[in-house]
Amino acid sequence: MIRGIGVDVVQVDRLRRWLDDESLLKRYFSVQERDAIYQRRDGAALSLAARFAAKEAFAKALGTGFRGFGLRDVWVVNDPLGKPELHVTGAAQLALTRIGGTRLWLSLTHEQQHAIAMVVIEG
Repeated sequence: MIRGIGVDVVQVDRLRRWLDDESLLKRYFSVQERDAIYQRRDGAALSLAARFAAKEAFAKALGTGFRGFGLRDVWVVNDPLGKPELHVTGAAQLALTRIGGTRLWLSLTHEQQHAIAMVVIEG
């Protein structure tokens, strides 16, 4: 059963500036995400924007926004084939459990100016 659906779009140029601000990256992104972003070099801004959109889409799928947890409690990793997967911990995991969520589905896409994420919470 679907417990929630969230979609978010992010303007890539808005987050491109964040690449030069290590304190912002550390505040909002996990170590794994920062490593993945830096590995993409020319595509770093696209990757950053898509990951930020995923965090926002998750909060929307919960129906609560970011009440009670932070952006670093939600992170994106890619499996060996490149498929993005959404992971949660701490208070974000508790919020997911509270609505009966047991599985997360994530889809990301991006072009030159926009990154979009869709999250489905299954339970």
